[in-house]
Amino acid sequence: MHLDALFGSFDNFLSYTTGGLVFGAIYALVALGYTMVYGVLQLINFAHSEVFMFGTFGMAWTFYFLHGSEPVTWSLGRAAPMLLASLVVAMAVSAGIALLLERVAYRPLINKNAPKLIALISAIGASFALAEAMGLRDRFASWVGLDDDLANYVSPEKARDVYSNPVTIQPHNLFDVGGYSITDVDLVVVLAAILMMVALDQFVRRTRFGRGIRATAQDPESAALMGVNSTRVVQMTFLIGGLMAGVAATLYMMKIGSTRQNAGFILGVKAFTAAVMGGIGNLRGALLGGLILGVMENWGSAVFGPNWKDVTAFVLLVLILLVRPSGLLGEALGKARA
Repeated sequence: MHLDALFGSFDNFLSYTTGGLVFGAIYALVALGYTMVYGVLQLINFAHSEVFMFGTFGMAWTFYFLHGSEPVTWSLGRAAPMLLASLVVAMAVSAGIALLLERVAYRPLINKNAPKLIALISAIGASFALAEAMGLRDRFASWVGLDDDLANYVSPEKARDVYSNPVTIQPHNLFDVGGYSITDVDLVVVLAAILMMVALDQFVRRTRFGRGIRATAQDPESAALMGVNSTRVVQMTFLIGGLMAGVAATLYMMKIGSTRQNAGFILGVKAFTAAVMGGIGNLRGALLGGLILGVMENWGSAVFGPNWKDVTAFVLLVLILLVRPSGLLGEALGKARA
């Protein structure tokens, strides 16, 4: 183990910690979707990773249609107008996929009072179906006669390969923390995650619809007797989760710059880990869990090597479940105080 890589100097420690917070912020935004659905339905929406993946393509395709396929490198400021447009598209795409999931994979089972295990299997099946649908996008383009026009990103040899955003965002160094240079992209990612979590938390705690979400999460039968439309609450829950995934997808593409049809799998599992770590069903716990996970896996890669980064994340999940199964902030969504 290369302990000196992490603890050899305080600068190294700060560098790995700061870098981990950036990726942890993306995990946190995706984890909010898992937390929202579980808090209301007590179900794990394993297809949420594909909701995120569709958002990454929505962002990249927006840049393609607005800019073209010519690879260029822009600063964050120059790319800002397109980023805002792609953010809207990514949120719309992810929200649309999330609502489709709720309508096709969940609502029929909920209406029939199917066991939660059946809903879990449905979510896993939907996850594979969505990933394969994106992998077959060349076939869909061919069916509508757009395979020649869209050959740059739907050709058969590229449909399952890594797709890179034609516009690369060049980070601009703002200041250093230890040996890590904080860039404008890093700052936007972390601040966006915090602001979105705070906005969502206040929406759930302060608004009338948020109170309906909390009431349904706490006692669905009593909430229905009080006039709460549970179907609308579930739809809104999936919608909000999809919107958060769209934001995460845009930030991910800003930072990473490439995606593929199975890009959501590992990141989705890590986001689920973050949700469980913070206390699944707890919005603030999702943010905390995501940031901690990002930092811990960075520390793990420093100590054991980069190939152990994913292993560190999942070992941490097992330890949390053994020591504190309810998570660090185990308060459920239905018990959130106004």
